[in-house]
Order: sequence, then structure tokens, then C-alpha cells
Amino acid sequence: MKPHYNIPVFIPHLGCPFQCIFCNQNKIASNRGIPTRAELITTIDEHLDTIGTSGENIELAFFGGSFTAIDRKLQEEYLSAVQPYLKSGQISSIRISTRPDFIDDNILQLLLRYGVKTIELGVQSFSDEVLKASGRGYRRDDVFKASRFIKSFGFKLGIQLMIGLPGDSQALDMESTRQAITLAPDMVRIYPTLVIADTPLELLFQRNQYRPLNLSEAIATCKEMFLEFQQNDIAVIRMGLYPGKELLSPGNIVAGPFHPAFGELVEQEVFKEQAGMAIQRYKVKIKADSELIILVHEKDISKMTGNRKSNLDYLKSRFHLQDIKVRSYSAYTRNTVGLAVGNESEPLYTLTRKEFMKLRK
Repeated sequence: MKPHYNIPVFIPHLGCPFQCIFCNQNKIASNRGIPTRAELITTIDEHLDTIGTSGENIELAFFGGSFTAIDRKLQEEYLSAVQPYLKSGQISSIRISTRPDFIDDNILQLLLRYGVKTIELGVQSFSDEVLKASGRGYRRDDVFKASRFIKSFGFKLGIQLMIGLPGDSQALDMESTRQAITLAPDMVRIYPTLVIADTPLELLFQRNQYRPLNLSEAIATCKEMFLEFQQNDIAVIRMGLYPGKELLSPGNIVAGPFHPAFGELVEQEVFKEQAGMAIQRYKVKIKADSELIILVHEKDISKMTGNRKSNLDYLKSRFHLQDIKVRSYSAYTRNTVGLAVGNESEPLYTLTRKEFMKLRK
């Protein structure tokens, strides 16, 4: 499979008539303002020069603002600028991000005509109380209506969720996960709420009226959501905000569970639990002085090892093992954990992600 490339184009806060409590798009996306048509073309050309490959898996992605809420003429100006790249095959499709309450028949007809294939909805939560407390300006019914409308037109549907919003809880986050699953989206993003400077949420934080999740809490909740989506064959394509230079500028993040590799930390926790289950089920055949080998796909080694070998240290301590090593096993698919002992070259026990999720239920 050829790698997928995104050419990101940020339209910060453009078209959104609301002030969400957590939002300061100038800090999250860009301080450069509204991109012109010429700047859009320059961005595309620069990325294509860097990628240097065919357009089979190259997608132009409008992020940052609510694309379908901006002036229709500007929407068409942006979309028309991309058409020569679509016709030449340099770019395969267009992705946009928007709000559930700015989707209707005319909007979808326009996007379809210009080659948009994926629409991501900034849903954030399926709780009306959380949506209201966050200043989102729509209700969960709007999410269901927009999502079903998008799928009826044949677009790929993306759902973006946030955890740790005002009035939120892990129980509500899991309910949002279950509600999202009923819509059968093609992909999901999960973002822990951060307190960004110069937002209404910062004011609440300074007044001690809002407590953000800590990193451990955010990882634990995202882990459960991630596994629920995996159980239902829904891809989680990102966890945690992208650590761009604007977001990482000093003073921009006031508080909250930020980590530049947040998604990696979540998946490390999943692998730790999965390996622990495998060892638990096989431990009667593992001697305390044995060297345990954990086998995984080569691209999963860092996830299994953990930050600074934290997963291995935890497993050694929990199961009273002298040593654990992680090795790649070419016959394994991703998210599979196997066990071997000493000089054994073949796994003595294998636990796939599907089996793991079934057993943990």
C-alpha cells in the first residue's frame, strides 16, 4: 500500500460564528490569517515538490476553521484552485473540516462537484449539556442529522471528539464513543481539552471553575475510547493535538494534558495491557529466571517497549521476571503480541488485538 499524504491548508477561525470556550484558532492553527488563492497554490506546489510522488494517495485537507461556514464565493475560490491538480492526478481528493450545523443539501452538492471526498465534523461531544457548556451552538440531534446526510451523499465521514470539556466525565466520553459508533464513521480523531491562552476556558481555569484532565486521566480515557473504536473496525487516525510551532510557542498552552506524542502514549498503554494479559494466560510455563521474549510487528516495537522501557519494567515487576526483551516477528500483523522464552525462535503463545479485546470484555 502506498503511503498517504496530506497537504494541510489552515483557515483559522474563518467562517465560524461562535466562540467555543476552548478555542483560540490563532494560537492553534496559524497567525498568518486567511490564505489567499495564490498562497494556497504555493502551499500545494511546495508540498508536491517535497513529496515527489504520484497523486494516488495525496489529499488536500482544509483544517482549522469551519470550511462550509465561510462565504460560498471563497469556498468556490479555494476549491476551484485545486481542480487542475485533481485533473492532472497530482492530488487524489480533498478533505474538509466543518461543524455539524453547517451541512445542508446545497453545501454537499457543491463539495461533491468539486471533488471533496471526506468531511470531518467537529462534534466534540454527544452530550447536550457538555455542548452547551462549551459554547458549541448546536445539539446532538444536529450531529446525527449532518452525519447521516453526509453519508447519504457518499462522502467519507470523520468524527472529531474532545474529552475533558466543562461538565464532561469519562462516562460521558464513553457514551459519546458509543453514539459515534452508531453513525459508522470512516475515521475518528480524539483530542484532550487543553487550556489555551486568551480563551474563555483560561478565565474559568484561573478562577478555579474548571479543572483540566491530567495526562494519566486523559490517556486512560482515550485508551478505552480507542479500543471501543478498534472493536468496531473504526480507524482512530489521531489522538492529541498536532504539536505545531504555533501551539508550542511559549505561553500558548496554559494547562491540560499535552504531550507531543500523546497518541503513542495511549497505544503504549494498550500494548502494556495486552502483553500483560498474554503473560497472565501463559505464565505457568514461564520460569521466573527465564528470559521472556515479547514478539511484535517491527512497527510496534516502540509501542510495546514503552517510554524509556517503562512497559518492560512494569511487566518485569508485575510478573516477577528477571528479564524481558522485545523482538520483531515478520509473520505478525500489526497489534499482535506473542511470547517466546530464551532461545525459542517461534512464538509459544500469540494474542491478537481482536482476541485481546474480546477477552477484556
